Amino acid sequence: MITVPEDLRVRLKQYGQEHVLTWWDDLSGDERTDLVEQLRALDLPLLQRLYDRRTERFNPPALERIAPPPMVRLDPKDEHTRSRGENALANGEIAVLMVAGGQGSRLGSDEPKGMFPIGPVSNKSLFQIHAEKVLALSRRYGKSIPLLIMTSPATHSPTTSYFSEHSNFGLPEVEVFFFRQGTMPALDLATGRLILEAPGRLFLSPNGHGGTLTALAETGLLDRLRQRGITQVFYLQVDNPLVKIADPLFLGYHLAAKAEVSSKVVIKNSPFDKLGNLVLIDGRCSMIEYSDLPEELARQKDDSGRLRIRAGSPAIHIFGARFLARVTQGKAILPFHVACKKVPFLDEGGTLIKPDKENALKFELFIFDVLPLAERWTVVETDREDEFVPLKNATGPDSPALVRQALSNQAGAWLECAGVAVPRGEHGDVAVPLEISPLFALDPSELADKLRHQTIKIDEPLYLKNE
Repeated sequence: MITVPEDLRVRLKQYGQEHVLTWWDDLSGDERTDLVEQLRALDLPLLQRLYDRRTERFNPPALERIAPPPMVRLDPKDEHTRSRGENALANGEIAVLMVAGGQGSRLGSDEPKGMFPIGPVSNKSLFQIHAEKVLALSRRYGKSIPLLIMTSPATHSPTTSYFSEHSNFGLPEVEVFFFRQGTMPALDLATGRLILEAPGRLFLSPNGHGGTLTALAETGLLDRLRQRGITQVFYLQVDNPLVKIADPLFLGYHLAAKAEVSSKVVIKNSPFDKLGNLVLIDGRCSMIEYSDLPEELARQKDDSGRLRIRAGSPAIHIFGARFLARVTQGKAILPFHVACKKVPFLDEGGTLIKPDKENALKFELFIFDVLPLAERWTVVETDREDEFVPLKNATGPDSPALVRQALSNQAGAWLECAGVAVPRGEHGDVAVPLEISPLFALDPSELADKLRHQTIKIDEPLYLKNE
């Protein structure tokens, strides 16, 4: 008979959490073992501190401490900088890290968001588009590029199965690494007590995109990468199919600057664009969430009439591997952010209740909290139509229809660069679905080379791919 370890019982009582043992006698042996493991993993003093801080609100620094970051726009004709990035790829110094812990619930899907079909003609999933970009880069530079995919407890199994069923979309199995982000328990908003979702199971939720870095270190993946000579990790989020993965020009600039972190930004469309704001705080590269940016600062204009704080983050970064090792060693240095959420809970009678208002506190780590820790950093401006079209909602902004149109528009622009006439509608969007497989061309220059001796007339959907 499995009993509650006495030291664990004492700790739970010390922090007022002994209620989690209410249904102990009704649990099977395996359920008891699982519950003890969950409880052993908890940092109860940390949870108590986080609960005590529940009423704290983010207070932005004094306005005079906040400034726009210096931004550069890279010259696509700068072959010296590009070649530096290409050499790093050819030398096997680059890994790609894709954050894919989210489900497609806002898209009307219960599957991982990365499995959502988004190719305008092919209906390829987000996962396939990104994986084929990595494969195309590997082929171009003659060196395997590790693809690291961060999942969550909810998406891990379906994600690994999906990649297995599709033979990793051509990537070598030994170069695709899956790892789960960590989890945090939720606390009852009124009492601070741990929430149970079943008699022997705590309610646990992913610990945020900042947990990507801690999980990378805790799983040993970061050490393995460094041992094989990886010096830089390119970071992207799965929901953005336009991102230029491991862009050689961006890599080259990052390496030339000897930066620990480099970030791409897009110019905000309005003062209250729902993007994180890249800023300087006391001279350090930092991020202020759109909901926390003071209205006075959000509306400020510079001498040219542009928004002063205009650098919006599309979550495209390069992290130095040594930097990641430094910020993930020893005591956790990323702060937890607290949010009030609706969380189903087991009431005292053992009934699962679905609340109609916020009843719980969730805790997350944000990846942008590592930015101020960098001693050297760069900020590179890019265009939305080239690199940023997030898939988030079933309809309206950031919806599948708009994302597919953006992918078609990019394909149309590349085709026009290659001298192909592309039909467009009255608002400038291409008039028919167009798509270019990453395995056919990764950029306009490669496409132009492929089409040099071909004549293409577009009067119906077109999908360019390798036969």
